[in-house]
Amino acid sequence: MTAPEPDGQPQAGGQSPADGQSPADGQSPADGQSAAGSADAMAAEGALLRVEHVAKRFGAVTALSDINLHVNRGEVLGLLGDNGAGKSTLLKILCGFQPPDTGRILLDGQEVHLKSVDHARSLGIDVVYQDLALIDELTVYHNMFLKREKVIWPLLNNRAMRKIARERLDAIGIGLKSVDVPVARLSGGQRQAIAVARAVYSDAKVLLLDEPLAAMGAKEAALILDLIRDLKERGDLSIIIVAHNYGQAIEICDRINLLQHGEITFNKMSKDTSVQELNDIVIEEYRRALLERQKSA
Repeated sequence: MTAPEPDGQPQAGGQSPADGQSPADGQSPADGQSAAGSADAMAAEGALLRVEHVAKRFGAVTALSDINLHVNRGEVLGLLGDNGAGKSTLLKILCGFQPPDTGRILLDGQEVHLKSVDHARSLGIDVVYQDLALIDELTVYHNMFLKREKVIWPLLNNRAMRKIARERLDAIGIGLKSVDVPVARLSGGQRQAIAVARAVYSDAKVLLLDEPLAAMGAKEAALILDLIRDLKERGDLSIIIVAHNYGQAIEICDRINLLQHGEITFNKMSKDTSVQELNDIVIEEYRRALLERQKSA
């Protein structure tokens, strides 16, 4: 998913609220009820962000058919799924870039109609895209204040932005020698950390991370995982992480959702699942798809 230009249309009309999650393929009904029960116990405390019956079609293609999910205040939710499962489409809806065809989004218990990326950000929903939306030629502190610049009209207040950027990066444990270097000279992990820090200090309530560990080595991934842990300890920021690595997701997330064929088919606390269980579900889906293909051949 690449960073879109801030744009969007008003959200389509909603449907009646519900918060059920269907049990994952391959689970028995009892297993599904157990998983839903543990997750619903957290939801009962009051979800900060709730998505109800959201669907999205592109012509004849159904990207999302019936999405129901929630994330609580201070919770880290892992959103897993194969390529083409609809993860990027869901993130684009949550950040205001695309409207859903049906369904509704609630923030702090109030239904919101996200009109654009800027509108979502103003409500406290911010996103860090896979391509980070950084400008290589600009310095660290200029990227930290991209589209949020401080000015002493008609000039940029570089001194203030430099000082604040230094303080904010230090506060969340990102140790850079200088904020005056172009971001092109930084490692992938440092660049990702800057994009996350920029979103965190935009007064975000909900932070959406699109594949934050993609194409990173172990050392760089460790930097981002530590940053997410630090943000989680603050307790006031909800995070939804789109990920492919099941092991990393279980390690850092409080709860796991699996997105398959446009629906959330799995909803469990991380401590109650395993990489093996998630692999088994996905492999079973592949087997079913192969059988269907063979039958139609």
